[in-house]
Amino acid sequence: MVQILMKTSGLLNRQTILSINQKRIQKPATSETVLALNTNKYQYGTASQPHTQTTVQPGPVIKAPIPQKPIPQLAHPMQKGQKISLESKAPLLKIKACLGWNVTNTSCDVDVSAFLLNANGKVLGDSWFVFYGQEQSPDKSTFFFIDSGAGREIISVDLQKLNTQVQKIVFVLTINEALEKHLNFSMVKDAYIRIIDQDSNQELASFQMDEYYSNVTSMMIGELYKHNNIWKFHAIGNGVARDLAGLCGLYGVSVI
Repeated sequence: MVQILMKTSGLLNRQTILSINQKRIQKPATSETVLALNTNKYQYGTASQPHTQTTVQPGPVIKAPIPQKPIPQLAHPMQKGQKISLESKAPLLKIKACLGWNVTNTSCDVDVSAFLLNANGKVLGDSWFVFYGQEQSPDKSTFFFIDSGAGREIISVDLQKLNTQVQKIVFVLTINEALEKHLNFSMVKDAYIRIIDQDSNQELASFQMDEYYSNVTSMMIGELYKHNNIWKFHAIGNGVARDLAGLCGLYGVSVI
């Protein structure tokens, strides 16, 4: 995967969400671009290479094998459904949600999304979710990164900058083109999330999934939420048969 700064405008639709996947390494996408980003991700060169019309012989698209990554040592593992406070004496200022996984089917291209929700469980607006195609939240509190270390992808959150209306951040794993290619989470393994205090670089909580479902294409792996002005973490580990466009609709992003 290649990082791009993706900004959408206007109402999102299924074509918009898929087309982000087609243009990961092209110019910034528009409202015509969030389901097609998946299909061409192995067909483009670098952004600096001009497009020229050429005649090519049809042939199979060869995907590079996805390297396996070991699960790091989890210092504070949680059980599915467990909730814990992330704050003790001092208030929590900045966290990183570090996520990793492996796959048993190399067609599975897994990604992380973070939905920033209000007290009613809905996004504050259409741009209030962060993923590979939209790498920061409007308040510049929440960012998406590729993890060059032990994990796969990272969502960082500066709680001091976070809009006060945001009461929950849900971290979701999705499989690109899962519905089109008949992929599901029975083809994924070793999925985990670690919540790290950015100031001390210490793990506050972690959760490794041990249940994977053939009827699920998106997994809510965990959520950061505020209760009585204290930030807590909930290890969820449940999924739905929806793609990224479906999740947008679930959390209140306008999808038409």
